[in-house]
Amino acid sequence: MKRYLYLSDGATYVGQPLGADGEAVGEVVFNTGMTGYQEILTDPSYAGQIVLFTYPLIGNYGINEDDFESDRIQPAGLIVREACDVPSNWRATKSLHQLLEERGTVGIQGVDTRAITKHIRTGGVSMGVVCSDLDAGKAALDKAQLYDDEDFVFGVTTAEGYKWGPEGKEPLDTADETGRVRLAVIDCGLKFNILRRFYRWGCSPRVFPATATADEILASDPAGVLLSPGPGDPRRLGSVVETVKSLLGERPIFGICLGNQLLCHAVGGSTYKLKFGHRGANHPVKDLVTGKVTITSQNHGYAVDPSSLEGTDGEVTQINLNDGTVEGIQIRGKDASSIQYHPEAAPGPWDSRPYFGEFVRRMRAG
Repeated sequence: MKRYLYLSDGATYVGQPLGADGEAVGEVVFNTGMTGYQEILTDPSYAGQIVLFTYPLIGNYGINEDDFESDRIQPAGLIVREACDVPSNWRATKSLHQLLEERGTVGIQGVDTRAITKHIRTGGVSMGVVCSDLDAGKAALDKAQLYDDEDFVFGVTTAEGYKWGPEGKEPLDTADETGRVRLAVIDCGLKFNILRRFYRWGCSPRVFPATATADEILASDPAGVLLSPGPGDPRRLGSVVETVKSLLGERPIFGICLGNQLLCHAVGGSTYKLKFGHRGANHPVKDLVTGKVTITSQNHGYAVDPSSLEGTDGEVTQINLNDGTVEGIQIRGKDASSIQYHPEAAPGPWDSRPYFGEFVRRMRAG
C-alpha cells in the first residue's frame, strides 16, 4: 500500500504507511536530532505540525514508559526514512509504529527525507498532508486552516492547575514540602522535563493554564514565574502577553523558548517567522556578556526581532552563531530574562542546564 506526502506547493512524495490510517494535515517541519524521537513526539510545541526526522533510522530503541514529555502525541503527523520494526533496548515496551497506531497518529516512511529537507530549506516551511488517497488528501489540505492562523497554545495548555511533586502531577492544593521554593508556571505548552528539573533544584512547581490572570498567579504567592515553551505564533497571544506585563517587577521571571518571545512582546518588542525554524540538538549559542558558547537543543519557528527592542527595556543577551538570531534577552530594571532554547534538553546536550539553578538562586534571593 502506498502513502503520500503532498505539500501545498504541489511537491509530492510516495512512501509506505506508518502508524494509523487516515490523513494528517499540518505545517511540515524538520528536526535534525539523531535521538529523542519519543520526547519530540510528545512535545506540545509541535502541535499542528508534521515532523520530519532527518536522521535516516528512527525507532531503533523503541518506546518506553519514562520519556513522555506530555500526556499525548502532539504533532499532527510523522515523516521518516525508515522506521525500525524490531527495537532493541531494555526499557522498550513497544515499537514506534505501535505507539503511532494506538494513539491514532498518521505517518509515512520510505520517502527521501534528505530531498524533502532540502526542499523545505529552499522554499521554507509549508502546509502539507500525509494520506493514502491523494485526491482526498488534497481536498483536506485545501480546507485546512493555515498554521499561522491557529491558536495552538489554548489547545495544549492544561485545563486545570496542578502541582508537580516526586511522583509527577498532584492536586494544586497539596502542601509544599519543607524548604522548597514555590514556582508558578504559565503553561503554554509545557514539557514534563522542565518540571522535573526545577523539582530537582528544590522547587515546588505549580502549573497554571495559559488563561490564568496575573492576580490568580500572584495569589499563589510564588517566589518566581516561569514562562513555558509552546506552539504557534506569539503575536496571537495578546492575553498572555498582558499577563506577563502585569507580572513584570512583581516576581523574578524566566522564559523558555515561546517564553522568550512573550517577554519580548511584553516590553513592546516584536517577533517574526523564520524560513524553516530551528529544530535540533546542536545549535551553537553565544552569551554576549560572558563570551561563552553553549550547544543547545531548540524547537521554534519564530524569533525575536532585535531592532524592535530599541527604545524599550529589552536587551539582547545571546545570539545564535549559525544565523545571528536572538537567543536570549533580559529586561533592564526588572528581574526578568529569557532564552530561546531548551535547557531541559529532552533530547539534547546538557550545556544549558545551569540556568535552572541560576533562576532558583534568583528566586531565593528575591
